[in-house]
Amino acid sequence: MKEQLRVYLVRAGSVGEDEQYVLDHNLAVIGFREFSSVENLKQWDQFSPFVKEQQPELKPRAAGNLAGQLWAFSIGMTEGDIVVLPSKLHSQVALGLVTGPYKYQKIGDEFRHTRPVKWARTDVPRTAFQPDLLGSFGAFMTVCRISRNNAEQRIAAVLNGKPDPGLVVNGLKEKQPAVEAEEAAELYPDLAQLAHDQIVGRIQSHFFGHPMAQLVDAVLQADGWTTKVSPPGPDGGVDILAGRGTLGLDQPRLCVQVKSQDSPADVNVYRGLQGSMQTFKADQGLLVCWGGFNKPLLAEAKQSHFSIRLWESRDLVEAILRNYEKLPAEIQAELPLTRVWALVPAEIAE
Repeated sequence: MKEQLRVYLVRAGSVGEDEQYVLDHNLAVIGFREFSSVENLKQWDQFSPFVKEQQPELKPRAAGNLAGQLWAFSIGMTEGDIVVLPSKLHSQVALGLVTGPYKYQKIGDEFRHTRPVKWARTDVPRTAFQPDLLGSFGAFMTVCRISRNNAEQRIAAVLNGKPDPGLVVNGLKEKQPAVEAEEAAELYPDLAQLAHDQIVGRIQSHFFGHPMAQLVDAVLQADGWTTKVSPPGPDGGVDILAGRGTLGLDQPRLCVQVKSQDSPADVNVYRGLQGSMQTFKADQGLLVCWGGFNKPLLAEAKQSHFSIRLWESRDLVEAILRNYEKLPAEIQAELPLTRVWALVPAEIAE
């Protein structure tokens, strides 16, 4: 690791359309398709004129924002810096190291802005990070530096397989470091993602272990299933059995396994659910793992697309939001939510 460590957030498409490509090819690739190569730009004061020349209709603030992101991606990031890629497709974060200079190269049938990145960890669950770092990851911007709250040292720790040590001030660890208002304003926060992460944190602290199976059970009941939950302790490979109809005897019959762990589930967990489905003669299976799923599991799960579904924390939160009004009062009390609409900032990139 280089001596002066820096961390940059780099996204891979507004809806994650480039995520799999960049992870498979050890690259960081950003949109900015309206801008040609910046390989010949070497100084900060060259970027604003470049952006204004190619997009003269932009307002000064938007032009400056885009110029800053192009500079950060092509010049600011240097070899050895850490790149953080929060997934739009999964509740996971990829971490890697910059390994070379900016290139404007052809990918498919078009030229793209790229940096070589060695992706060291591609399936770190979002729950591995403290709320303040998740707040920084929630920027709308495509490229930005992350530096608040000892972010560099903490993200480096996670990159090396250690837990996020949290914010330490004067030798004392703060339990729930908050995102500073200044940082939130500077980074154009994605309020929906910030709200999602707050909900995730609440569920993680209040429904860990068997209570998470009870939460999933309540969601299924709200969705019209008749269920039976296994008691706490060894569950014999199944946490919930569910069926349609008043007695739960009608098809389809569902076998559910719930894992509240904050690490990705491996393929053995998936195969265990398949075995339980055979034992209980279930037509369908649902595997809920709070920490998501590793790559081999996801690859094998494609073969059972029409019989088994995978839920990570993002999917469970979406199911809760769909059925929130029908959940029991005691769960609503433990997880108090309200619906909020917010305006998306205009001065953001792709």
